[in-house]
Amino acid sequence: MKHPYLFDEHEIFRKSLRRFLEKEAYPFYDEWENNRIIPRSFWEKMGKQGFLCPHLPEEYGGSETDWGYSVIINEELERVGSGLVGVGLHSDIAVPYIASYGTKAQKEKWLPGCTKGEIITAIAMTEPGTGSDLANISTTAFLDGDRYILNGQKTFITNGIHADLVIVVCKTNTKAVPKHKGISLLAVERNNPGFSRGRKLNKVGLHCQDTAELIFEDCEVPKENLIGEEGEGFLYLMEKLQQERLIVAIAAQVAAEEMVADTLEYVKNREAFGKAIGKFQNTQFKMAEMATEIEMGRTFLDSLIASHLAGEDIVTKVSMAKWKLTETARRISMECMQLHGGYGYMEEYKIARRYRDIPVASIYAGTNEVMKGIIAKRLGL
Repeated sequence: MKHPYLFDEHEIFRKSLRRFLEKEAYPFYDEWENNRIIPRSFWEKMGKQGFLCPHLPEEYGGSETDWGYSVIINEELERVGSGLVGVGLHSDIAVPYIASYGTKAQKEKWLPGCTKGEIITAIAMTEPGTGSDLANISTTAFLDGDRYILNGQKTFITNGIHADLVIVVCKTNTKAVPKHKGISLLAVERNNPGFSRGRKLNKVGLHCQDTAELIFEDCEVPKENLIGEEGEGFLYLMEKLQQERLIVAIAAQVAAEEMVADTLEYVKNREAFGKAIGKFQNTQFKMAEMATEIEMGRTFLDSLIASHLAGEDIVTKVSMAKWKLTETARRISMECMQLHGGYGYMEEYKIARRYRDIPVASIYAGTNEVMKGIIAKRLGL
């Protein structure tokens, strides 16, 4: 049966990426987890091989590929470990704001470095007192001559330590009605005066992924670093959140597939009461249930990716996928750990790490409760 969006050239690319990751990622992942950070050298190696932002035009160092290549990159990085989520955020969430809404000068200044791994990006939405409620952010920026003066604090920022360029969601008009009309996007560079990092946050999971607090104290941002138009930031965010949530769904699906594959291998070989635990009916039923959910999830996800590649508005279904696939992955992590028995609680088994890493997927990119709200609204409720 013909795949809905992947062709022979995509699979050749996947094999090349897998060879790269088998050499440059898999052997070092445990070390990165222990060090609580992925080295910048890995980013540079990814860039050198053309695995960062491949969708960008050739003039900026990209390969002008279709988004199917980005799907493959996100899938294969997730197979290594969920802590590599920051690479997908850079290529497929943060950089597209510049590619879609940036000026020619902005693109020429930043995008070549983004494809090389010399410029690592982040997007700063969440604040200590504001999670999913973007319209009520308190970070402000006011124009003062040829610069914006930015004040506020962001938290839970993926790539927060490494980031050289941060797309900051802020209010340039605090009196706008409705409130979201006052939101704008500013690109803050590492050396902008008044920009500093707070703590590198100590998380339950995703240990090698650098997550941090960002602080802006009378931060001076050149006027030309405004992304798009003032007051249009919320619209830009809504336009890009479809792809962000799709990436989260992809990661959840792949994590679930990996957990089930690992557990299947384990139950075939682990013995109890004189036979492999895979011979017990309870184990067989659990594996059958999870395998079925995996197949259904993959079919739904692939159809959404194909629609996204075709440029269709799939916000409702993406919200469904983000909610359902992350919840499914979380449940599967518990089932698989249970089937591993006591060994599942040991760090040397992959399921222990997956069990830690999975839950946050139901929180970031909009909580699953927000996803259900979007779905309900689009159903006319």
